[in-house]
Amino acid sequence: MTRLWAVLAICLAGAARAEVPEPQDYRGEPYRSETPATLAGARVIDAAEAMRLHGQGVPFIDVLPRTARPEGLPEGTLWNEPPHLSIPGAVWLYDTGYDRLANAEQTRLAEGLARLSGGDKAAPMVIFCKRDCWMSWNAGKRAVALGYRGVIWFPDGVEGWQEQGGTLEPVTPAGP
Repeated sequence: MTRLWAVLAICLAGAARAEVPEPQDYRGEPYRSETPATLAGARVIDAAEAMRLHGQGVPFIDVLPRTARPEGLPEGTLWNEPPHLSIPGAVWLYDTGYDRLANAEQTRLAEGLARLSGGDKAAPMVIFCKRDCWMSWNAGKRAVALGYRGVIWFPDGVEGWQEQGGTLEPVTPAGP
């Protein structure tokens, strides 16, 4: 009987994820919460497929924000931004997953997508951040809105990558 309850709990957890509707617009705070199982205009993949695509050389795009300098540090205090760990070879288009983007972030995303696709809007590109994070969903939705047809959303992000046996490495921010 206990096994039956465990199976039922797993099924219900999967059903709950599928019930998160896609919003009409971009999603704001809280960014770290359950995401939909779909992204209109994009293909959604799991970690095994992410590993396969990575092995084929498909570009991976990390959209997590940069760590901001802590407020209130005394003037003259040296501050070193902590390293950002990501999927090896990923391009870090930081701060491009918020619900509202400043011109600099919108440009960073548009120019990054154009560069990584080689100008081919059908070229596959994997967009990710962390599991249960709306930032990659928002960035994927923006890529689709910009006319990209090869958008691939990896909702399990770096956690799913590591669970599949992948490693992370430090990456540097792309663009200004």
